[in-house]
Amino acid sequence: MAKAFASQGDMTEKKITFDEIGEGLYAFTAEGDPNSGVIVGDDSVMIVEAQATPRLAQKVIDCVRSVTDKPISHLVLTHYHAVRVLGASAYGADQIIMSDTARAMVVERGQEDWDSEFQRFPRLFEGHESIPGLTYPTTTFSDAMTVYLGNRRVDIKHLGRAHTAGDAVIHVPDANVMFTGDIVEYRSACYCGDGHFEDWPTTLSAISHIGPDAIAPGRGDALQGREMVMKALSSTADFIHSTYNPVKRVAARGGSLKDAWDAVREACDPKFADYAIYEHCLPFNVARAYDEARGLDHPRIWTDKRDIEMWEQLQG
Repeated sequence: MAKAFASQGDMTEKKITFDEIGEGLYAFTAEGDPNSGVIVGDDSVMIVEAQATPRLAQKVIDCVRSVTDKPISHLVLTHYHAVRVLGASAYGADQIIMSDTARAMVVERGQEDWDSEFQRFPRLFEGHESIPGLTYPTTTFSDAMTVYLGNRRVDIKHLGRAHTAGDAVIHVPDANVMFTGDIVEYRSACYCGDGHFEDWPTTLSAISHIGPDAIAPGRGDALQGREMVMKALSSTADFIHSTYNPVKRVAARGGSLKDAWDAVREACDPKFADYAIYEHCLPFNVARAYDEARGLDHPRIWTDKRDIEMWEQLQG
């Protein structure tokens, strides 16, 4: 029997966890669904990642209100993907922050990504009718910027390409806590369909060099303590290498996309098959790895039509 397309068959609601990972710093996690972060400053709150719809964003807001009544002043979006950004309107934040490159990707492919992700994972778009349109930032940065929430300093940085070309990380120095978006995952498959395999390990090394004591990853449990942080960085790097290295070998000998698929399954299934959204991600990952290995640096735009054609070729 053919597998259900992407995550269309995943209709099970996930348990939400809201963990304090540093003083006034929280990770909103949901068993492998997209995470959000909360940074409570002296006089206001910064949210990291909006969720896919205003209705789902309200779940984050409810958690925020369980710990503070301070207004939400800033929303930082680590990249442009629909499941991360389309709930932005719910927060009423004065500033919505993205990297310059992430904003350019909204312009280039934001609508196509919305259509594509809605088809792939309908459960994550609960209340989709309330989305007012594409999310654009009010503020952008190139390499780094700093925001002060009263006296609390928040550094927002682009350390390199990884999950997308415009990924941002958010570091709170007083607690040495980082919010990494989908650059880092924990026991969840990395989605690499818009990724940069050659650069991703270097970006992980840059995070390791900063040496955070806790991380809220893109998906999976909050990572508390250096041992857990290093374990997640290592497993994420292993996932990237285990996906890309077999594809490079296939491409070097002139093999087909289906050959690359078989090689990645052989390398990755024994280690990662039980990770969240593994079967969902794998075809998109192999397709992007095959393109990059053959010299296509800028990821092709995924559309709802291209998604289905690729899925039927590899996973159908």
